[in-house]
Amino acid sequence: MPGLDETRPFIPVGIAILTVSDTRTLADDKSGDTLQARILDAGHKLIDRAIVTDDKALIRERVEAWTKRDEIDVVITTGGTGFTGRDVTPEALEPLFEKKMDGFAEVFHRISYDKIGTSTIQSRATGGVANATFIFVLPGSPGACKDAWDGILKGQLDYRHMPCNFVEIMPRLDEHLKRGHAK
Repeated sequence: MPGLDETRPFIPVGIAILTVSDTRTLADDKSGDTLQARILDAGHKLIDRAIVTDDKALIRERVEAWTKRDEIDVVITTGGTGFTGRDVTPEALEPLFEKKMDGFAEVFHRISYDKIGTSTIQSRATGGVANATFIFVLPGSPGACKDAWDGILKGQLDYRHMPCNFVEIMPRLDEHLKRGHAK
């Protein structure tokens, strides 16, 4: 059964939030605020937060730079996952993935389906690993951010979550680099 093993310590991880939007500022970024509040309430460290426009190069540049910072274990983006011409976050970030996390999108859509039905297919939420950093690409609505955090990320980013979690495998994400098989 999934649950928390209270005999294990909580280990805070370093997280960065990127909002992708042509119109949002930090003053009115409700999705970023939602993620920030949940990250801090859970006891994690918010290392950085930024907003970039819907531009593939800017999105990729910011996230790639964060994946090279030792204190950032996880990057969560919000916005740019739809089907309009300006929605380019998956295209910007999936080329960075050394490993794509298909299960993240599947579970996200399962949770989302219970709330918004078939409208969930209008999101291209995705996840992966780059430079030993987890990257989660979420839709730009506060509801989608709540669903992803509460239903997936809160547990997977808690070392006490059983039967397994992302925190316990973080030290091994870069094993391929240590063996001299760098990309």
